[in-house]
Amino acid sequence: MPVEDGNVSDTTRLDRLAPTIDEIADKGGRVVLLSHFGRPKGVTPEFSLKTIVLPALEEVLERPVAFAGDCIGPTAEAAVKALKDGQILLLENVRFHPEEEKNDPAFAKALAALGDIYVNDAFSTAHRAHASTEGIAHHLPAYAGRLMQAELEALSAALEAPKRPVLAIVGGAKISTKLDLLGNLVARVDTLVLGGGMANTFLAARGVDVGKSLCEHDMAGAVHTILGNAEAAGCEIVLPVDGVVAREFKADAPHQAVDNSAIPADAMLLDIGPKSVANLKAMLAETKTVVWNGPLGVFEKRPFDAGTVAVARAAADLTQAGKLLTVAGGGDTVAALAHAGVEDRFSYISTAGGAFLEWLEGKDLPGVAALKR
Repeated sequence: MPVEDGNVSDTTRLDRLAPTIDEIADKGGRVVLLSHFGRPKGVTPEFSLKTIVLPALEEVLERPVAFAGDCIGPTAEAAVKALKDGQILLLENVRFHPEEEKNDPAFAKALAALGDIYVNDAFSTAHRAHASTEGIAHHLPAYAGRLMQAELEALSAALEAPKRPVLAIVGGAKISTKLDLLGNLVARVDTLVLGGGMANTFLAARGVDVGKSLCEHDMAGAVHTILGNAEAAGCEIVLPVDGVVAREFKADAPHQAVDNSAIPADAMLLDIGPKSVANLKAMLAETKTVVWNGPLGVFEKRPFDAGTVAVARAAADLTQAGKLLTVAGGGDTVAALAHAGVEDRFSYISTAGGAFLEWLEGKDLPGVAALKR
C-alpha cells in the first residue's frame, strides 16, 4: 500500500480485503491476519504493521483489531488464544523473519499452528512462493478469499474462457520487459493493440523513422519474431497510424499530431494520434473482451494523456452498456485508468502488479497452485 508521512495514503487494497474479513468475523470466525510490508532486514520499526497498517485497517473495517508483536511463537500464540468468536487479530510483519521469503518449511508450519483454516486473499503476492503465500497451504485446509476469487474469475473470463473477439491493449516503455507477455498474448487473443514506447520499437522495425522517440532499435529481431508468431496464430497486431509529437519531454510542451510518415527527425512520439484513437474506438465497438496493461502514451504529462483517456472512456462506456468485458491491471495501468476517471467503470481492475503480469504471461502462480491442491 502507498504510504506518505507514515500514513496509508490509498486504502484500496484494504477496502477490497474487507468483505472477506467481515464475512468470516460476522459468522463467528476468529480472524488472524498475516501480511508483509516493505522489504525489512530483520525487525525494523519503520516497517511495523502496528504503526502503519493497523490504524488504516480499523478505519476501513469500522471495528477494533487486536495486534500481536510477532507472527509466530509465544507472543502470537497468546494473542490468538485470547481471541473470542468474531474478533480480529493482526500479526506483525511476516518479513521480519527471513524464513518468510525463503519459504522455510518450519516457519510455514509455525504460522499454520495459529489457525485451523488458511484463506489466501492476496492475489497480488500469488506469484511469490513464500511461507505465508504458499508454504502454509501445505499444512491447513486452504481456500481463496473473496478478493482472490474475484481476481481469478475476472482473469478466467478474460483469457481462459472469453467471449470473442478478444482484444488486448499493451502499452508501456519497452518490449524487452514484456517479451513473455507479448508471446503469450498473440497465442490467445484475436487482436493485439500496442502503444507507448513499445509501439515505437515495432514501428521502427517496420521501417518507420520515429525521430528521437523512445525506441529499442536493438529489439528489431524480437519484433519480427513476435510478428511471425502472431501471423501464425491468426492474431492481428495493431500499431498507431499517427502520433502526437513534441520536442520537449514536459507537460504542455508545444506539440502536433502527425502521420507515421511525417514524424520530424528532432521530435518524440509522446501519445497516439487522433486517427489511431478513432481506429481503436471502432475496434472496441466490434469486440467482446478487452485485456489492458500499460498506457498508450505519457499519460502523466498533459496533453499526452489524451489518447489513453479517450480509449479508456470509450471502453468504459461500452462496459457500462453491457457490450464489453474489460479487465485491466498493473501499476501504471491502474494509475492511468484512475486518471481517466474510469476505475469504477471497468468490469475489473486488478491492483496486483507482478502477479497480474505473470498471469498474463501464462505462468503458474505458486500462491494459486497451492490452493488447487
